[in-house]
Amino acid sequence: MDQAVGRSGGVEMELQAALDRQRHAFEAEPLPSAAERQARLQRLEVLLRDNQQALATAISADFGNRSRVETVVSEILPTLAACAHARRHVARWMRPRRRSVALNFQPASNRVEFTPLGVVGVVSPWNYPIFLTFGPLVDILAAGNRAMIKPSELTPHTALLLQQIIGRAFRPEEILVVNGGADLGRAFAALPFDHLLFTGSTEVGREVMRAAADNLVPVTLELGGKSPVIVAQDYSVGRAAASVAIGKFFNAGQTCTAPDYALVAAPQAERFAHGVLETAEKMFPSLDANPDYTAIISGRHFARLAELVAEAEAGGATVLRHPAASGGTLRLFPPTVVLDPPLDGRLMRDEIFGPILPVIRVASVEAAIDFVNRRPRSLALYAYTGNAATERMILDRTISGGVTINSTIVHTAQADLPFGGVGPSGMGAYHAREGFFRFSHARGIHKPGFFSGFEFLRPPHAGKTRLFLRAVGMKL
Repeated sequence: MDQAVGRSGGVEMELQAALDRQRHAFEAEPLPSAAERQARLQRLEVLLRDNQQALATAISADFGNRSRVETVVSEILPTLAACAHARRHVARWMRPRRRSVALNFQPASNRVEFTPLGVVGVVSPWNYPIFLTFGPLVDILAAGNRAMIKPSELTPHTALLLQQIIGRAFRPEEILVVNGGADLGRAFAALPFDHLLFTGSTEVGREVMRAAADNLVPVTLELGGKSPVIVAQDYSVGRAAASVAIGKFFNAGQTCTAPDYALVAAPQAERFAHGVLETAEKMFPSLDANPDYTAIISGRHFARLAELVAEAEAGGATVLRHPAASGGTLRLFPPTVVLDPPLDGRLMRDEIFGPILPVIRVASVEAAIDFVNRRPRSLALYAYTGNAATERMILDRTISGGVTINSTIVHTAQADLPFGGVGPSGMGAYHAREGFFRFSHARGIHKPGFFSGFEFLRPPHAGKTRLFLRAVGMKL
């Protein structure tokens, strides 16, 4: 199935036929062994290693320029680590778990077995097209499932390459990549998968969930949102500014867990804002022809970022811009810090998804926590403090999908940590053992012993039933 399918008019029928083929293959092999799952993960790992240069080239072509180092560091390496971690642990994750049996059901045994769901659909985004395609695949394969993948149409070179290299390494009954535009994406989301994972915007996530609901398909949604940074006064302002700059301007801010805005004590806020921009200038002395600085994915996204900054500046904010600003034709949006943005403006309402950092003055850490809690729950939260009590207070009094302390974004790359949103930033976590369980069915199994207490208490309910009920404190 290729891009021509989207023009054929029979996209729904072809997608359903592809799903049927995968489901029939799954039914013929419903419980792959640990060795079979490890072999599939090994194939995925070899595929990544053999094609990492081609993938980096394709992604850079889609962006206009995407730092090869950033592609390797943020996409290839963590996915390889996830593969290796799953291969090491999948046999243990698969083992049945014994559960206790209540006294009134003795003698008996209880256990939970983890069985594959079947066929999982994956709608992956454009900003990290490798990590957010192969990352879910690791968990899906570890759980013994098959997968159909719809990459973003905004990264056509990468999507075509994914279709080619996955098609060489896996049979279409195992993993199938389908490419096309928004119409194909809508038809894909409406398929009766056994589970559907979507990564993207909250707006589109709502549409995906509505489409899945028609077939009662369970969903995992990774949606993003405005991930805050809280800088406590006990922490070095310079160190915090440099750290936040690294995370904010990675991939030119086009990261779902990028620090979206910073809450800094009023006396330190201006110094922090200048420190962020100074770090950006050191990391990127120039923007044009700089292989380390990533372009904005499209002209539409570039124009949106320019509008956000212009509106904030018109509303009285102080705007600090990288001096080597580039022309919009190259889609290289300069690192930008916005001090004191209007809190009711778009910059503070919308997820930024670009190299712009608003900095807001607060009176204290408590005020910063209140600020965060008055807004929708975020996919990530970042706290800078050297005080254990302050760290604990921030963790206890806020809710977010994940947290990194004294750094940013790196919790998402940990092979043994779950990743997922909460509330409007998403639902459901995957990665590592949580990913295995996400894409497995926990099947409860009860087995009576040499006799069944339930069957012993059959009608007519005379002396033995009443005697038993009195023994357990029940009255008739």
